Amino acid sequence: MTSTVSPATSGDATGHGQGHGASTAALALGAVGVVFGDIGTSPLYAFRETFASHHGAPGISPDAAHIHGVLSLVFWSMMMVVTVKYVLTITRADNKGEGGSLALLALIRRVSDSAKWTAPLVLLGVFATALFYGDSMITPAISVLSATEGLQYIVPGFEPWIVPTAIAILVCLFALQSRGTERVGKLFGPIMLTYFAMLATLGVMHLTADPAIIFATINPLNAINFFITDGFTAFIALGSVVLAVTGAEALYADMGHFGRKPIGISWLAFVFPALMLNYMGQGALVLSQTSPEATAALIQDPFFLMIPDAVKVPVVLLALLATIIASQAVISGAFSLTQQAIQLGFVPRMEIRHTSASAAGQIYIPAINWGLMVMVILLVLFFQSSSNLAAAYGIAVTGAMFIDTLLLAAVLTALWRWPLWKALPLVAVFLIVDIAYFSANLVKVPQGGWVPLAIGFLIFTLLTTWSRGRNLMRERMSESALPLEIFVKSAKNSAVRVPGTAIFMASTTAGVPSALLHNIKHNKVLHERVVILTINIADVPYVGPHKRCEMTDLGDGFYRAVLNYGFMEETDVPQGLKTMERCGGEFDMMHTSFFLSRQTLIPSDRPGMSIWREKVFAWMMRNSASAMDFFKLPTNRVVELGSQLEI
Repeated sequence: MTSTVSPATSGDATGHGQGHGASTAALALGAVGVVFGDIGTSPLYAFRETFASHHGAPGISPDAAHIHGVLSLVFWSMMMVVTVKYVLTITRADNKGEGGSLALLALIRRVSDSAKWTAPLVLLGVFATALFYGDSMITPAISVLSATEGLQYIVPGFEPWIVPTAIAILVCLFALQSRGTERVGKLFGPIMLTYFAMLATLGVMHLTADPAIIFATINPLNAINFFITDGFTAFIALGSVVLAVTGAEALYADMGHFGRKPIGISWLAFVFPALMLNYMGQGALVLSQTSPEATAALIQDPFFLMIPDAVKVPVVLLALLATIIASQAVISGAFSLTQQAIQLGFVPRMEIRHTSASAAGQIYIPAINWGLMVMVILLVLFFQSSSNLAAAYGIAVTGAMFIDTLLLAAVLTALWRWPLWKALPLVAVFLIVDIAYFSANLVKVPQGGWVPLAIGFLIFTLLTTWSRGRNLMRERMSESALPLEIFVKSAKNSAVRVPGTAIFMASTTAGVPSALLHNIKHNKVLHERVVILTINIADVPYVGPHKRCEMTDLGDGFYRAVLNYGFMEETDVPQGLKTMERCGGEFDMMHTSFFLSRQTLIPSDRPGMSIWREKVFAWMMRNSASAMDFFKLPTNRVVELGSQLEI
């Protein structure tokens, strides 16, 4: 019953971010609590994993040259990937205030005048979306597991309880999603503000013993020397260094909730300095040791070992709380992304519950929530430790970052009309960095990196199968569709007219919907007012009120109507009908019936999709949420008429 509108009918959009009207300071505080949770918990394991032994290669010696090289890599990775690429560049490419790969994809598709080169970009954007789902499974697992491991430093003999405790925390976290995050979300900002202040304080405490490490960190020659002296081992370490910037893509995805400026202020003024102070503090702590044995012991878990005994309990608990918040943000992001994907036609209809009367972005999708919970728990049980999970972490993130750069190239040339001499150098720099990180993470594939890739390819197959199947179904229906004008002329004198209004939901704006034909065939009556209604989803987040409705009077009580919605909006048909007074007067729900077509798909050998994909599409359609619930139709006013369709 829905379709994505063409650029000509996309309408205007208005920004509807959560924080409109709020002060920049308040939005910046909210961004600290939501946007930076993932990247904020990286100090718990990123620095440690860089020096660990991976993939058969020996661990890096924690001496001054290597620590300075790793810290320099972390600093310049954050500068290039997070600051320059995302904060200063990609966040400028917003779709009416909204960000994320799907929003960027919709923006490119809307302004593009060439379908030849947008088709590959659509596939890339969909694959980035699939990779995000893989990331949203690994992030809660590694974050909560790494913080739970810190409890062994305050509870002797806690090691056997790490995995069960982490699973219990994750189960509680997912079980609470149905209650909404509005109340808890108000605490996210202050808690994460305290957490980042704690990171900075711990770092400064150890930096005082070796302030020269600051200059060694910002000196790019140390990173270059690291590669010159260590070669392939340094390249392997790059796959762990990238853990320090995981979560950077959230800057762009959450832009619609907080705005570009507050996110940039939060990052540059507070989050970035706090993270680097902590990383440098960990490095200074390791270098302060006088014996090889003490250095080797510290490098095993420098974050938790840098905490003074007097405050170890509250700091470890604060770190655990921060990982829960980071996981919450990723889960909420998966809900928002799924809503966008449903509206844009890449995911079947699902039950979407709104958990807040005031915040449009506060939603809960049961199928996604419980599916994520099962996968996260399986990951914890399979990998057992955050170090093992680190082998799987990063490849999905770097893959998504690489795709973001390719989409950015399209934005620079197609949207912003940059000349090639100006766009190519910037894109080339980003690609070099992305390819280096992605290549380093490919080495992780045998040790667990195959997990997010397998999840990504599976979800990509499902997304593209649903999108292609919907298009095929529309094509097959339009092939045999009777033109509406001809139907009106023939039906007005051949059927009995009865009082009331009948609204026939149609997936396209062409032809007669099958429900209308079946109604005439079986019931042999027509209502006094007959409305063929199509829901169009625009390539913009929100559609302005003056562009919501389109109506064509076909005469003799027949109307062709269209309700336009943005891909971030809820499709409430009864509410939308209140703005359609021109369609023969107001709609009284007590005298209005909705007729839906329920298609039973029959896989065939006709060109289009492979038989196995047709069967998958048919299975997805059978298990999708009903159109009645999705469009908020009154349950006692809906009639469904079925038919069979070969695809």
